[in-house]
Amino acid sequence: MKTVTTVAELRALYGEPGQAARAKVAPALTPAYRRWIEASPFLALATAGPEGLDCSPRGDDGAVVRIADEKTVLLPDWRGNNRTDSLANIVRDPRVALLFMVPGSNNTLRINGRAVVAVEPALLESFETEGRHPRSVIVVTIAEVYFQCARALIRSALWSSERLVDPKSLPSAGEMTKDASEMAFDAEAYDREWPERAAKSMW
Repeated sequence: MKTVTTVAELRALYGEPGQAARAKVAPALTPAYRRWIEASPFLALATAGPEGLDCSPRGDDGAVVRIADEKTVLLPDWRGNNRTDSLANIVRDPRVALLFMVPGSNNTLRINGRAVVAVEPALLESFETEGRHPRSVIVVTIAEVYFQCARALIRSALWSSERLVDPKSLPSAGEMTKDASEMAFDAEAYDREWPERAAKSMW
C-alpha cells in the first residue's frame, strides 16, 4: 500500500488551504462563535493519554458548555458509566479538542485547547440540576476556535428525516456488550432495565 509519510507530501497532494480556511481561525471566542456555542446541546470531546486517544459524546439540556469568558468554557461532567477515560487522560495530558454540533445546522465548530478537571465546590454547585451536581467540571482554556464547513453533514444528510434509522434494526446496547464481553452477560435484562436506570441517573 502506498502511503503519505510527510507533511510535504500532503501539501503536494492537497495544496494550500484557501483564504477563508485560514481566516476563520481565532485565538478566542468571537461574538459569532459565542452565539453558535450557546446554541449547541452536544459535543464530542477528544483527549489523549498514555494508553492512546479517546473521543466521548457529551450532551446537556440546553447549552452543553457554559462560557466563562472569551478564552474559557466549562463542561460539567454529568453521570455516566464511571470509566472516566476522558478525565484520566486530561489529568495526565491536558490537550483537548471539542467538536460542537447544533441540531439542524450543517456546520460544526471546533475548539482546540488545554483542560483541567476542577472540583471546586462552588463551581459544582453552580451547575445544580434537579438537586444534583456534577462530580467535576472540565475547564477548557481555548487555544484556537473555528467552524468546520458543512460538506460532511450535507454528504451524510444527518438531519434528514428520510435518513433516520429504525433503532430496532440495530444491535442494542445489551447485545453489543454481550458480544464484546468474555463474561456471562444478560443482554435482555440490561436492555429491559435501561430506561428506568437512565431516568434515575440522568444527572
